[in-house]
Amino acid sequence: MHLAAHFPGVNNTTVWADPRSRSQIDFSSFEYLARTAERGRFDFFFLAEGLRLREHNGRIHDLDVVGRPESLTVLAALAAVTDRLGLAATVNATFNEPYELARRLATLDHLSEGRAAWNVVTSFDAFTGENFRRGGYLDRADRYTRAAEFVATARELWDTWSPDGTPRPFAHRGQHFAIEGEFTVPRSPQGHPVVIQAGDSPDGREFAASTADIVFTRHGTLESGRAFYADVKGRLAKYGREPDELKIMPGVTFVLGDSDAEAQERAAEIRLQQISPQNALLALEQVWGRDLSAFDPDGPLPDIDPDPGSSLVQGRVKHGDPLAVAARWRALSEEKGLSIRQTVIETTGRQSFIGSPRTVAEQLTEFVAADAADGFILVPHLTPGGLDDFVDRVVPLLQERGVFRSEYGGPTLRSHLGLAEPVWKG
Repeated sequence: MHLAAHFPGVNNTTVWADPRSRSQIDFSSFEYLARTAERGRFDFFFLAEGLRLREHNGRIHDLDVVGRPESLTVLAALAAVTDRLGLAATVNATFNEPYELARRLATLDHLSEGRAAWNVVTSFDAFTGENFRRGGYLDRADRYTRAAEFVATARELWDTWSPDGTPRPFAHRGQHFAIEGEFTVPRSPQGHPVVIQAGDSPDGREFAASTADIVFTRHGTLESGRAFYADVKGRLAKYGREPDELKIMPGVTFVLGDSDAEAQERAAEIRLQQISPQNALLALEQVWGRDLSAFDPDGPLPDIDPDPGSSLVQGRVKHGDPLAVAARWRALSEEKGLSIRQTVIETTGRQSFIGSPRTVAEQLTEFVAADAADGFILVPHLTPGGLDDFVDRVVPLLQERGVFRSEYGGPTLRSHLGLAEPVWKG
């Protein structure tokens, strides 16, 4: 089983107003969570990215992510206070360039002695693009073609230095990039940093199968996890890859208690903190694309249809077809007699493992044994101390079961994941 820790920042997964929650930007918070993950022998520490402050009805959405520091800078600092933990940064392939980013990632791999990873994400919206010179120039259909060429180009650059330290010039001509010159960073300890991918569309799944070492997915239920696992792993053969060359790791939450009943009570309390009445209406507006501030969050769902073309919410990932999502939510609300707030709580929560430490250890083990995941990226609801109980109470049980390491087996992130160093293509 592979485990990673996500530092989520301020959003509707965390309970950032809890008195135990500390700064989301002070280095001490990043350091504390990373050291806890390393104490638990986790594979890697994972940072997301936000390239623009999200807006809701023309105003900064202060109940969601309102700012993040630049990930690679934070991870470079963490490399100095950790020894074995992998360091994974989310960096956008739409608004960066291969040469510059390949240098930064290779540098982090050197500084950390082989622990760097890159979570490749894409963006096509003009709202985010307004922060950049080229604006919203990229057609939606081109985002994965650019990302695939971006990763391939970065790998070409990393391969311009031989394992014995000999450099050679590079020249790349493609649809999105035409560059040539000399790469300034020698081949890094892992050969190439580990590549993570987080898309779930058919194009995203194909991109993962052809390119990625890890898939970060939201498929957290056993049934959906098994279907996703089989689909993505089944695509590998056409690219000459074996199933164990790609690790599938859903992002999940957890709630622990001394008993299963106590954990369920805590989980219910946490969800009420995460989905306040105000947050419930804002989540509904994200689907409906309409101002619903006049509605009672403890009342029924609106009887008006969503506006599919709305720009009320900017910078947030859409749930899908608004009309289809609204129809599902209405059916669930009518079936169970749920209010707006109760519906949002039931439909927007990431799959959680809830129970005593022994119950959670059993659930995690079952997922991996059933081919629903190769491991998990844990998203604690408190920052930075939300991982403490898991490391202290669940990890020892996983180690007793023989499904998780007691000590690191090697120095690099690839060694933690059981991935071979890429063959040099000089």
